[in-house]
Amino acid sequence: MIIVEAADPRHPEASALLRASHALMESLFPPEDNFFLDIDALCAPDIRFFAARIGTTILGTGALALRDGYGEVKSMFVAETARGQGVADALLRQIEDEARTHALPCLRLETGNLLTAAHKLYARHGFMPRGPFGDYPNAPSSIFMEKRL
Repeated sequence: MIIVEAADPRHPEASALLRASHALMESLFPPEDNFFLDIDALCAPDIRFFAARIGTTILGTGALALRDGYGEVKSMFVAETARGQGVADALLRQIEDEARTHALPCLRLETGNLLTAAHKLYARHGFMPRGPFGDYPNAPSSIFMEKRL
């Protein structure tokens, strides 16, 4: 059974997954098009960080950034060995539930144009394409999406 709970991004298993995610993004996209939050930034008071585990092993991460008038999905990543098992779905449901507890009207996200599995995940959960938001530039490798809550 997949358990999703609030977690510390500095936990060794969570931080290992975050470092793997950052390495992947750095290998796929130019530096100016990488918008991930580092581990210290994920500890900020406006961030709700979650880890998904099966048993005691953390297999995925995700975060909700509380923004003015919306929530932003950040740091979604699942260990390669756990993909296709529903970990990302469980994380996204938890992030959405957390956004609702804060009465946020919508969730937004930025993802890379090469991350087709992520695009499918977000579309399956009702996210629709939109333009850039917040401080994001209109980067050529970015796809922006939104879901009304």
